[in-house]
Amino acid sequence: MRIAVITGASAGIGREFVLAIDRQEQLDEIWVIARRTDRLEALKEMCRTPIRPIPLDLSDLQSMERYQAVLEREKPEIGILVNAAGFGVFGPFAEKDLEKQLSSVTVNSLALTGMCHISIPYMKHGDSIINMGSNSAWQPVPYQTVYGASKSYVLNFSRALWRELKPKGIRVMCVCPGWIRTEFQQVAHHDEYVKYVDIWYEPQEVAEQAMKDLRKGKIVSILGHPVRRQVRLVKFLPVKFVMDTWCRQQGIK
Repeated sequence: MRIAVITGASAGIGREFVLAIDRQEQLDEIWVIARRTDRLEALKEMCRTPIRPIPLDLSDLQSMERYQAVLEREKPEIGILVNAAGFGVFGPFAEKDLEKQLSSVTVNSLALTGMCHISIPYMKHGDSIINMGSNSAWQPVPYQTVYGASKSYVLNFSRALWRELKPKGIRVMCVCPGWIRTEFQQVAHHDEYVKYVDIWYEPQEVAEQAMKDLRKGKIVSILGHPVRRQVRLVKFLPVKFVMDTWCRQQGIK
């Protein structure tokens, strides 16, 4: 049995990856992982590929054991693993709830690491891992302090893993989008701390671009010329200047 496994599948970019993979890939099943069982079940009516809901809360690392138990029982080949689960907390680091910030690191970085480690033994030559990074991965981002740092981890982890798995023919790609219209913004309290957004993209656009870039063998997928220009620019600018510019754009002293 050859499958796809997608975390964060109940909404946003994760949900769009489910739909894109269903359209483009020939698989026996798509395993969808998120907390909200009802939303996972709803995907069955939207896809031609059989959907297997696996309700897990990835902020609880014991969920890794439950995921591993399912793999050991079913012994599938994982054709595509998409780690799309994640959330952020926007605002002053010292003033924001510690538990939420630690949960953000757990979901964005630790659970993603665990999903890769557990899944790789079930992957073969030609299979793929897609990890959800962010445009915030390229520089420190004040008032998104923990989120940006967690996504920097994802970017560098994905690049290094790509090199390790290259001899086995397993591809690894990190997706680093800009501003995306999803529920993420509401959870992060986006509008309270972000006053300036140069351009919005839709989650479907991110998933479609990622699938194209995966077929091209890219290590990083970036949607949109404005985002690509920004990524190139921040590589050459002083870090302090980049952070000060971000704060000025958002009206933060």
